[in-house]
Amino acid sequence: MLEGILINGLVRGGIYALLAIGFSLIFGVARMINLAFTSFYMLGAYGLYFFATRMGLNPVLAALISLILTAIIGLATYKIFIDRVREHHVTVMLITMALALIFQESMLLAFKGTYRAAPSFLTGYATIIGVRVLYQHLLIFGVVLVVLLGVWYLLSKTRLGIAIRAVAQDSEIANLMGINVSRILTITMAIASTLAAIAGVIVAPTLVLEPYMWTHPLVMIMAIVVLGGLGSVKGSLIGAFIIGFTETAVVFLLPTGSFLKGAIALIVMVIILLFRPEGLFGVVFEEERL
Repeated sequence: MLEGILINGLVRGGIYALLAIGFSLIFGVARMINLAFTSFYMLGAYGLYFFATRMGLNPVLAALISLILTAIIGLATYKIFIDRVREHHVTVMLITMALALIFQESMLLAFKGTYRAAPSFLTGYATIIGVRVLYQHLLIFGVVLVVLLGVWYLLSKTRLGIAIRAVAQDSEIANLMGINVSRILTITMAIASTLAAIAGVIVAPTLVLEPYMWTHPLVMIMAIVVLGGLGSVKGSLIGAFIIGFTETAVVFLLPTGSFLKGAIALIVMVIILLFRPEGLFGVVFEEERL
């Protein structure tokens, strides 16, 4: 029981971590709430299904094409619809919600309301500490680990990462120091969209695909970001695993009440926020972001 919760919690928490860090990057750097963010997770998953099943491509090639196209769509929507109004936060929220609904209805028109299944990258299972773990789940955790390490290296060890952190701390001063803020915002949006697409692609073989699959992750990711502390990448990472393990524990311990996993995870968030209203790693000063 505990071994199953541990292994499955790591997988679920890892997917949430990719999404939460992408969402947190957007908020921390651009100071905006992108409600269309998890729709790129949905587009990535459907892209894998379309190119692998409908077009007959190898799943790995299909995944790469899906990632590239989803990143391009995310970048295009930012430049066309969001960039010019990014200072108007309510407008951004309304536009991104409209975009999410447009993507949802587009998938509904293209694939109908029928549930779809994407092909697995790996089949079979391994036995780890007495628990059968699908190779697909091991692949998910491995990809998540590599990507998270890559994001950490990018933000901590590269010139681009320093520029992203500088813009997150104070965009006006960063601009005066010669950093192209508009370019950094565009790159950040591309990175975040790619993270969402990666999450969608690697988890798609374990899910039933349907046009509304973006809604539950959006609620949970917003909860995770608030729990971890707005704009804190570290907080988003830890919050993702707290919520992931909570949902997994509910499924294992209350199988007949597994539909309550999201509600119970949100209750855990509320309890933590009652003691730390700013979140686990909430910041007081802007320079502490990221």
